[in-house]
Amino acid sequence: MDLSPVTEALAVKSFDKIADICDSLMLQVAAEGISFQEDWPYAIHLLGHFFVDDCDSARFLWKTIPTSVKESKPEVAAAWRIGQKLWTHDYAGVYEAIRGFDWSQEAKDMVAAFSDVYTKRMFQLLLSAYSTITIPDLALFLGMTQDDATTYVVEKGWTVDAASQMVTVKKQAIKREQKVDSSKLQRLTEYVFHLEH
Repeated sequence: MDLSPVTEALAVKSFDKIADICDSLMLQVAAEGISFQEDWPYAIHLLGHFFVDDCDSARFLWKTIPTSVKESKPEVAAAWRIGQKLWTHDYAGVYEAIRGFDWSQEAKDMVAAFSDVYTKRMFQLLLSAYSTITIPDLALFLGMTQDDATTYVVEKGWTVDAASQMVTVKKQAIKREQKVDSSKLQRLTEYVFHLEH
């Protein structure tokens, strides 16, 4: 079984492609009738789905993993703990699951990259859902200490009221560009002309 495409993607840090590569290889190997369950990089495969925010596919993958693999490979179980926290929207729990395991060298970079991507997703969630938030809640969502979380959002333009321990979210200005192509403009002109005459 040739897992070199997965190894290459990990080496060049193309973590967003890992899930698709693993899915394709798994189908290919299964179609050839090769027994692969014991040697498959399930932890990397699960993390690949989490990286692209595809918890549904990760759940289905988890259900296909043999029990013997789940029990004998602690890294697979640790990757699934991240999935469980994602599934239940336990934002702080995701960070605890990430930090709560000593990841293999193969998975360490991917987990660190996922943690960064997840922090950015949480920041976008906070940006769209809150106008103000307490510093302790902010720290939970971002998986940081209160000081680090405060510094992170201040760098993004948010304001902090130290007395009330509240952070005011700075909403991003929404830029909308209207592009009118000439054919639409021509149809509109003809329509208006027709109405007037």
